[in-house]
Amino acid sequence: MEPKILLADDHSMIRKGIKLLCEMNLGYSQVEEATSCHELMKQLSKRKFTHLLLDINLSDGSTLEVLPNIRKLYPQLLITILSMQPSSVYERAIDQLGIYQFISKSAPEADTIRLLRQFFRNEQPSRPIKAIKNESPFSDFTPRELEIMHYMLKGIATIEIAKNLNLKSNTISTVKNRIFEKTKTSNVIELKELADVYKIT
Repeated sequence: MEPKILLADDHSMIRKGIKLLCEMNLGYSQVEEATSCHELMKQLSKRKFTHLLLDINLSDGSTLEVLPNIRKLYPQLLITILSMQPSSVYERAIDQLGIYQFISKSAPEADTIRLLRQFFRNEQPSRPIKAIKNESPFSDFTPRELEIMHYMLKGIATIEIAKNLNLKSNTISTVKNRIFEKTKTSNVIELKELADVYKIT
């Protein structure tokens, strides 16, 4: 059976490129698109997809915010992260959320095609995310910590983060302190400098 694919990315050139690879190189024509978390959830509710290609950051926020809900609502959906962000940073979060694999947007075309073919055929990933070793200070962050860190890097205040995530301000403060502790930073400026080193946006 041909996979029903949903591609969620807010960059039109990336969507066009991946869609072309799916159609021309892999022979799959059922590829729908989404550019935001809102549109992503709307598409998932309208049609039964088998595979989701997902960027971490979309036009209206981080997909880390909606992934737990997607996992709960669509447990059979296979998900691959397709991102410019470094995979090592998201190792723990990806493992916890049951993500199939991580593909870097900067990977060579031949590797991308091979990994996509493997994904759409539901084959066992040849290199599971949890097998990748790294020294990143962000590698053991939980999905919630990564989610809040992205807001912090954008300079969003604690009260606004709490409002956006429907959490209490003191909960956000606790997580922020844990983030500073894990990264051995003492403020957002130092955190941003460290994030720049590891190419996290």
